[in-house]
Amino acid sequence: MFRAGRRLHAGDWRVRVGFWGVALLGLLLCASVRADVLHLATGDDYAPFTGTTLPGQGMLTQVVRAALAEQGMAMTLDWLPWNRGYLKARRVEYDATFPYVRSAEREAEFLYSAPIYLSEQFFFSRAGDRIELDDLPSMTGRRLCYPLGWQPAAMIQQLIDEGILLRHSPLGLQECARLLLLQRDDLFIADRHLGNSALRSTGAEPSAFHRSQTTFHSNTLHFIVSRQHPRAAELIERFDRGLEALKASGDYQQLTGRYVE
Repeated sequence: MFRAGRRLHAGDWRVRVGFWGVALLGLLLCASVRADVLHLATGDDYAPFTGTTLPGQGMLTQVVRAALAEQGMAMTLDWLPWNRGYLKARRVEYDATFPYVRSAEREAEFLYSAPIYLSEQFFFSRAGDRIELDDLPSMTGRRLCYPLGWQPAAMIQQLIDEGILLRHSPLGLQECARLLLLQRDDLFIADRHLGNSALRSTGAEPSAFHRSQTTFHSNTLHFIVSRQHPRAAELIERFDRGLEALKASGDYQQLTGRYVE
């Protein structure tokens, strides 16, 4: 026999069912939110594109974060040495990484987003030992500083493979600028903004360096996802839609325009 005080009325059942329904909905919503948080990796000291000390952690960090937000996605970001971050992203220890140029080797392992930035490459050398594009055929024994994990253009890679250029690979471009100043390396190749930022980090006068008069090469930078990632195609598609919306609204131009010299 049930005691009257413990008898459940129809209204009580409705309250309990309503309570658990709300709780279940809350759990589902939380799971949905967690599913839309991407875990990314990138490298430091790549000003103005990425950097822990830069406003907004760098121009392209802001672009990536805003493009994801357009699709209702958030992100966490870990700062790792470039090569380590790349390898971890390839093994799907991270959902994606950025910013990377295209190469045949990478395209075999990653899906690429639409371009997030067009980069124009220049030669940077010492003012007292200027190097221009026309000097390439006679550069035997020249010491090229090209950071670890960076992929040279095909022409430069061929010169390295043939032993004409001697590649030195420190962890970042700022180190290349210092080594150039110390005459331990002869040149580095970089986007205008990257190169100028690296030169400023040495504290030397701009007149101590020389930037080639013409661009050596143009390439695009991308957000990339490992082909092993179970959601690779979906993440690239959503990122591209977010990037397109960012450009259509004018926000992309506003973000990148702050860094145009």
